Amino acid sequence: MATGRNHRPATRSRGIPEATVARLPLYLRALTALSERSVPTVSSEELAAAAGVNSAKLRKDFSYLGSYGTRGVGYDVEYLVYQISRELGLTQDWPVVIVGIGNLGAALANYGGFASRGFRVAALIDADPAMAGKPVAGIAVQHTDELEKIITENGVSIGVIATPAGAAQQVCDRLVAAGVTSILNFAPTVLTVPDGVDVRKVDLSIELQILAFHEQRKAGDSGDVPAAVTEGAAASGSAPATVRDGSAAGRKGPDGDMPAVMPA
Repeated sequence: MATGRNHRPATRSRGIPEATVARLPLYLRALTALSERSVPTVSSEELAAAAGVNSAKLRKDFSYLGSYGTRGVGYDVEYLVYQISRELGLTQDWPVVIVGIGNLGAALANYGGFASRGFRVAALIDADPAMAGKPVAGIAVQHTDELEKIITENGVSIGVIATPAGAAQQVCDRLVAAGVTSILNFAPTVLTVPDGVDVRKVDLSIELQILAFHEQRKAGDSGDVPAAVTEGAAASGSAPATVRDGSAAGRKGPDGDMPAVMPA
């Protein structure tokens, strides 16, 4: 099977907008669910609802793929699964390394959805010598001293960083120097990379803070204040930190502990 080092997705060369590329995984997830239920065809309205977009946008997105469906019938589910998978580069094998095997890194290593979506965890890497050789998700953890060798031997072009913030840039620099050209960053920091290297950042604390903003606004619109907020203020005798300065009360620094999570 081909490896990710020698094959790149065709989306850029075919002029597909980045916004459309970002929605393709949503369509693929909805289509995969339909395929698992042996649904042969789906209308643009049904698929758009399942993916959380409007049908006009879906039809526009699919036009970039050269797929227009059949009037009165809809789209062939299996063909669209193949077409989108091919466009995203998921019909080939993409070896991935995960650096930083703490709670979050271990949770990512145990995520069962990688293999079914075209990704193979080639190695788990950690800076702690005590972790070396320990099995996580059936894979022995290797020390960071082996990082460059691992990347070269496995033809890795995608790296996942799940380290504390303070170590993330150094790990990123080593990954890039070794030939990694795409990075998924879970560390709570902004990485600096050269041209030609793509970085996708996943910051769980920011997502939670955005949700907290919307919850606070909904409470303000209704005239109610969430019980947890009022109880906390009563216990401390002061307003909660989220009201005073917009920061989360009791929030740990960027290197603080983060609970294990499983990606969607």
